[in-house]
Amino acid sequence: MSDNSPYPAGHQHGGRVRAVAHEYRIAARHWLDLSTGINPQGWPVPAIPVEVWQRLPEDEDGLYMAMVASFGTTAVLPVAGTQAAIQLLPRLRPACRVGVVSPTYAEHVHAWLAAGHKVREIALADVETALDEVDVLVVVNPNNPTGDLMAPERLFDWNKRLAARDGWLVVDEAFIEATPASSIAGAVPRAGLIVLRSLGKFWGLAGLRMGFVLAEQSLLDALRVELGPWHVSHPARWIAQRALVDLPWREATVQRLQRDSARLTALLDKHGWHTPTGCALFRWVPTVHAASLYDALAKQAVLVRGFGEGVRFGLPGSEAAWIKLDKALEQAGSLS
Repeated sequence: MSDNSPYPAGHQHGGRVRAVAHEYRIAARHWLDLSTGINPQGWPVPAIPVEVWQRLPEDEDGLYMAMVASFGTTAVLPVAGTQAAIQLLPRLRPACRVGVVSPTYAEHVHAWLAAGHKVREIALADVETALDEVDVLVVVNPNNPTGDLMAPERLFDWNKRLAARDGWLVVDEAFIEATPASSIAGAVPRAGLIVLRSLGKFWGLAGLRMGFVLAEQSLLDALRVELGPWHVSHPARWIAQRALVDLPWREATVQRLQRDSARLTALLDKHGWHTPTGCALFRWVPTVHAASLYDALAKQAVLVRGFGEGVRFGLPGSEAAWIKLDKALEQAGSLS
């Protein structure tokens, strides 16, 4: 977010309830946080055996086979959150030209800039014409915050064009699980293709800091060297192994999220806020009144994710939360 953001200072990411509570002088316990896009009814973590806390991580603990079964590829490396990969990947290439399909998750731009690359933000509509002018293209699919979903065929075409000159296509699939047919994870390993996955959003385990990089083995080996030993904790590996193979929970959650996303769309429409795009975990309201809407809701202890171009709404996690949002939207009125 730029320095002239209309949102609270330092609020570059969702979920910073304590900082916003201080800004608006409303105790943190009163806030409804819809700013992250995290599943509010995440995977139920069972009790972790004491020995899991007492042993160092081991590659032979069953996580690898769980990843293979879940992602449909053997070319996968667990990392301590995809943020670790986002920061490390730019260091594995010499300085080059990088395009980031925008607006999107700001850390992608920051990481490539910090590593000395020349970065440009590219609107989705302009990718076809800009593709020959970059060496690396970064895409979040579905996009965060707009929810735009790109078809696998389109991504494969971009990958082919980039790989022909040793370029990379980096696809961040942080929100893909509710639309599994759109994932290209199973196509890895494929020259020049890097896919990022996470347990943070769909599984609702953001605090676990558990992510995955899917890529050619040579790139995974280079990442492993940079990360060093034991870069993912034993408890995180233990939880991930079990979450990834819980197919009944996953299937039921996809259905529930789709219902809740439709309910959120209807609620926003009811109050005059049109949501042309979004995904199962959030809805995107493009509006020139983004800052005013953000502020009006924050004054009622409802935290959303504000951008200059619009506002992203995550899903309420309880009936009380739905009622609170409904009332807050009514009080905020329609500025659209």
